[in-house]
Amino acid sequence: MENPLAAIPAMKPGASQSKTPSFFQEYVLLTLGALLIAVGVYFFKFPNHFSTGGVSGLSIILNHYFPATSPATFMFVINQLLLVVGFLVFGRSFGARTAYCSLVMSGAVWVLEATVPMSAPMTTQPLMELIFAVTLPAVGSAILFNLESSSGGTDVMAMILRRYTSLNIGISLLCADFVITLAACVAFGMETGLFSILGLMIKAVVVDLVLENIKVHKSFQIITSAPAPLIRYIVEVLHRGATELHGEGAYTHQDKTIILTVVNRAQAVKLRHFARETDPGCFILITNAGEIIGKGFRGTI
Repeated sequence: MENPLAAIPAMKPGASQSKTPSFFQEYVLLTLGALLIAVGVYFFKFPNHFSTGGVSGLSIILNHYFPATSPATFMFVINQLLLVVGFLVFGRSFGARTAYCSLVMSGAVWVLEATVPMSAPMTTQPLMELIFAVTLPAVGSAILFNLESSSGGTDVMAMILRRYTSLNIGISLLCADFVITLAACVAFGMETGLFSILGLMIKAVVVDLVLENIKVHKSFQIITSAPAPLIRYIVEVLHRGATELHGEGAYTHQDKTIILTVVNRAQAVKLRHFARETDPGCFILITNAGEIIGKGFRGTI
């Protein structure tokens, strides 16, 4: 059988074993996350007066009492004030990324106000609109959180709570947004207020679910008698690190090598296929790894 590694040059000493998102890729993802939030807020939250917390929710309430000022204007002003707090706590890198996302989101909402005016909800199904009003911004926020950024506003307060307490992002958002959501009951009545409270709870769950799925990698334990080609494949093709442990089969008493490595989902499919093709008798354990701390992976201590 032709050796699939024969044409692969040996990896140079000191070469990187992991690929991290480039500056361009990060800002594409940041833009995508901010636009998802803007679309969800403008088309579904504003027309229905859903105040599921955050600066957008506070802007909806303020616009109710001060109708001469648009919600987009309130969003922009409050976001800039909270950005100063985020900059002081998290440093220049966080401030730059979050300022960018805040400007993209506020600018997108302003453009939508000018080009696609919304005087009423798109449908007569408030529950369906609530789902979109919560899910789109929640997915966008999760993308930004995964890149150590946010859309500004109370997301900044949630990230501060996560840094200095044991609370996760979902619970932190719930604490930061709860008072704003309760205010919707007073401003718009109990029906809209209850929808807003329901949306806040859904938002907390969705953010955590999306974050967990973004961060999930596959942890491999491969028990094999032919470790060399597998190690070369992991290091030189997948550009991941690996650890070799030496053991002995309990039944056969033959020497075995246990290879430990962590890869992403796409790499997991390739590694599983290559391992079975190279050593049909190998034993493979694959588990989900929710958070990984170390070189080549995002992680917080």
